[in-house]
Amino acid sequence: MHPRNTHRQGYNFDLLTKACPELLNHLIKTPVGKDSINFSDAEAVKCLNKALLKHHYKIEYWDIPKAFLCPPVPGRADYIHALADLLKQDNQNKIVNNVSALDIGTGANLIYPILGESIYSWRFTASDINPKAIKNAALICKENNLTTKVLLQPDNTKFFKNILDERLKLHISMCNPPFHNSAESAKSATQNKWHKLGKKPNSNLNFGGHSPELWCEGGEVGFIRRMIKESKNYGQQCAWFTSLVSKKESLSAIKLALKKANALEVKVIKMEQGQKVSRFVAWSFLNNTKRQTFYQV
Repeated sequence: MHPRNTHRQGYNFDLLTKACPELLNHLIKTPVGKDSINFSDAEAVKCLNKALLKHHYKIEYWDIPKAFLCPPVPGRADYIHALADLLKQDNQNKIVNNVSALDIGTGANLIYPILGESIYSWRFTASDINPKAIKNAALICKENNLTTKVLLQPDNTKFFKNILDERLKLHISMCNPPFHNSAESAKSATQNKWHKLGKKPNSNLNFGGHSPELWCEGGEVGFIRRMIKESKNYGQQCAWFTSLVSKKESLSAIKLALKKANALEVKVIKMEQGQKVSRFVAWSFLNNTKRQTFYQV
């Protein structure tokens, strides 16, 4: 994990259960006698998230409706820290203050704005095409006095239009795109997870998420290609556009799309969480000198 990630040492269940006593109902013992939870149990994972957010980030209220994705907090924090480093490289190796960020497809969980605002005091705009997700994200903001601006994207073919005011300058945009290209592909991936666990699929357990979160036309490559194409129209308003990329095999097509869009700078940044390696792609239509103007306070 990132050196600044507070979750590097794992879960301290003594502290987490003090912050969120209901987590005690979900504790189990591992074969070596350590406390843990059943990570295939959606309620247990959601309760763990509540505890993590309350203990580490002072989030007193957090909940998501059934069928919405429940994000792993430590991995999501890594993306935020890596973005902070990306901006830092442009800023004479100093952490950038007063960052303005856009979270595309924030979902009902609002996890990136929560972490970015809590860790670095970033100012977020968060968008989503799902009214139910937006309603829940707005409630999380209200209950925790967060400054994030939560907006419904009325056009599911757009990423920046309808959301970005032409006067607004962004330091960063971020996104966790749908991975799959069809409902069947998403269902098959879920079934494979259950098969590896040696269990039958159970809708009451984890591996949740619904269609806009899990799949879209063209999968993640199609999604990111469309984002790249539109981002060019906002290239003077944003220092860095970024998106998570789940499959290493997707990178060649994404890099080709960025070349066709005439992005001036492209970076692929890896993040490691234990045995898992994730990555995001970052691109800019500005040279380093022009990006400097975004970091001047």
